[in-house]
Amino acid sequence: MPLDVKVDVLPSEGYLTENETADGSKELEEQISDFLIKIRDEVYLLECQSYDDGSMSIRIAEYAFIVARQSAVWNIGKATIPMPRFTVIYVKRTEKTPKETTITFTFPDGQSVDYKSDNVILEELTKEYIIEKMLFPYIPFYIARYEKDVISGDNIEAVVDDLTYFRNEIIRLNNESELSDGEMADLMGFVNTIITHITNGNKNEERLVNIMGGRVIETQTEIWIRQGMEQGEAKMLIKLGQKDGLSDAAILNSLQEEIGVSIERAEAYLQQYGK
Repeated sequence: MPLDVKVDVLPSEGYLTENETADGSKELEEQISDFLIKIRDEVYLLECQSYDDGSMSIRIAEYAFIVARQSAVWNIGKATIPMPRFTVIYVKRTEKTPKETTITFTFPDGQSVDYKSDNVILEELTKEYIIEKMLFPYIPFYIARYEKDVISGDNIEAVVDDLTYFRNEIIRLNNESELSDGEMADLMGFVNTIITHITNGNKNEERLVNIMGGRVIETQTEIWIRQGMEQGEAKMLIKLGQKDGLSDAAILNSLQEEIGVSIERAEAYLQQYGK
């Protein structure tokens, strides 16, 4: 596959699951997949895991079905559900860490299908190898290996050194046109997202995010996704409003209330998508 193939970062999918708490009661908890990307026509589900976990396979199955539902095709009596490719990325390794993840689907007629993928164990990859092979999505997960050090705050020089290395290499690749400005901003943003997650506002957060150029609230890709969703909602509201015979004023009010845009932006959408 060529290195310049188009890669899209997709919104992570989530679902609600019922978990038992320490006192025996039940509570609903939202589970969200880590990372979804689309390369050409194929969707890839990437899950980051700190250590081996017996529930990982069933969680992958749940995430995969939710993702597959988005591109399913159905008609009376038949549905085609294209399952995404998946990979579990293990930040740490123990003697129990599996080399692959397998989900076996069995059916009443005796059929059995193995849905499996090789796992990625980051401890086996050096930072130099990640840059050399341009495995850029692994960088945020690589940094996650320092979670305990960053939380304790006792010794963060190793993560500082690795962040500095990745920053310098990302900038070099951008200067050599191997990474576009948007890709560089996205990558630094993803790394800072991991940092802000594991530091959770502690004393190390500011120092670490500043290595990657400071806090990035939204990556460029996230901005494009958000804008695309906003435009789609605006177009739908305008078309439905005009179909129902609403006045322009009522439609503008609906745009402001339903999708939270300013009056100026609402007017621009009405001009763009109205009859």
